[in-house]
Amino acid sequence: MTPEIENAFAAIRAEFGTESLTRVEQMLEPGGGGERHPSQKAAKWVMPGLSATPWHDPYAYDEIVPVVSALEGAHQSIKEELEAAWAGRREAFSDYEHYLTRQENWQALYLFRGGGLVTESAALVPTVYRLLKEAVVETEKICPLLECHFSTLLPGAAIDPHCDLWNFSINLHLAVDIPDGCGITVAGETRSWEEGKCLLFDYSFEHEARNEGTRPRTCLLIDLWHPETTLPERRALVALMTEIRLLMGED
Repeated sequence: MTPEIENAFAAIRAEFGTESLTRVEQMLEPGGGGERHPSQKAAKWVMPGLSATPWHDPYAYDEIVPVVSALEGAHQSIKEELEAAWAGRREAFSDYEHYLTRQENWQALYLFRGGGLVTESAALVPTVYRLLKEAVVETEKICPLLECHFSTLLPGAAIDPHCDLWNFSINLHLAVDIPDGCGITVAGETRSWEEGKCLLFDYSFEHEARNEGTRPRTCLLIDLWHPETTLPERRALVALMTEIRLLMGED
């Protein structure tokens, strides 16, 4: 570890106790802190002690339930504003840039990126921007290392099987506009989105998605902290990954 990371970890231990970062430290050991589920083999970091479960019930965690309830309750307004933005401000959408690839048939409208809210989106999609700000960002439920965006797969688009980088954040999908012929597979289990409802899954497991319908499929994606992580762990992980990105020239 670099001196910057060591100093950050030392400050967190001083505040929360010597054992507060044990799982983070185990993740950094050779072998990643223990055995992995076969479908997590390609993930770069897997923190031990988190449920090795691909799919999660979005109503199972007290921390996440208010977010799910707010999004599902506002679905109709969110969909109407998204449709207006897609029809009238297409230039606000961009090719989605995953850490593995960039796809023209996968469009994104960002609401949170680079550690902060994308204020330009507030006028386009005010309902979800407000909910995101109040229920997710200000409550520090969002993983600031990642993002929130509308994810639009054009007809015929497919996202190839892949694992994301780590398991200490978790991906919440609000199904905004779902045509027939769409599906998502996580660790070999395929599910369909139900419009107006949320799905929650651990994207350190191999996953893929496709739109075999005749019109775009849009979900709202939010990268939340995994609810089984602790406050000191979250602080340490932000310090750790921020430093790693700086060393890799990504920031």
